[in-house]
Amino acid sequence: MIKRILVALDSDSDTPVAIRYAIDIAHRTDARVTGLAVVDMDAIESSSRGGGIGSMYYAEKLRDRLTAETREKARSLINLFEHEVDKAGLKHVETVEEGVPFQRIVEDMKYHDILLIGKDPHFFYAHPKKETDTLARVIEKTIGPSIIVPESYREVRRVLFATDGGAPSARALRRFIHLNPFGGDIEMFVINVQESASVESELYLELARGYLEDHGFSPTVISMQDKHVAKRVLEEAETRNVDLIVSGAKTSSAFRGIHLGKSTEELIMGSTIPLFIDH
Repeated sequence: MIKRILVALDSDSDTPVAIRYAIDIAHRTDARVTGLAVVDMDAIESSSRGGGIGSMYYAEKLRDRLTAETREKARSLINLFEHEVDKAGLKHVETVEEGVPFQRIVEDMKYHDILLIGKDPHFFYAHPKKETDTLARVIEKTIGPSIIVPESYREVRRVLFATDGGAPSARALRRFIHLNPFGGDIEMFVINVQESASVESELYLELARGYLEDHGFSPTVISMQDKHVAKRVLEEAETRNVDLIVSGAKTSSAFRGIHLGKSTEELIMGSTIPLFIDH
């Protein structure tokens, strides 16, 4: 059951799409929608740091300007969110918070049921094209599922579930079924991609089929052989004209931070439809 939806508001073009998906889900579930904008003070401090005593005055002025610009952009995003959800007649809350973006999202998600977020969120609004690892950190740390949206909206009527038999993919399927974000009148497909035919592949598909059938669905199961898992999943999604992919997510930690697993990153970056992701 979904009663609280969190929308991460950033400067990219996918934010209006995230809001629209949130509105769609809220209408189905009678949920409250929260719009969250984060003023990334760490990024501002880093960008305005002076090189010596003589530059401290200018660094402080730059920090003040960046902070003002960032807060102004955050407020404009909140205004956009408020306008859209008001127009939809939904219950909503807006918040502007300061801090490290992924930490603020993770904290807020402790008390929300699902997150709507873009593929490459940029919360340093004064420099919106600055690369971040926000999404990987959110996926790795958050306790709830996320819907990662593309740059255009489409109604969700056909769903492809990608399983590798692991815990993250099983958890994603369970969360999707229990939360039921797009109603029960959807067509389900289940795909497993292995490098070669195997007994395990058939077992994974049968387990997923049985679970979905007990929840009222009649899924089509698809077994494929290919070493390029994400590529084949995306190709099958296009062939079947599905509107959403459900998948587990994998991340990896390295010296320079947290990164998405290869297949997870390829799915997210290559998809033109939303992904329901759980870690």
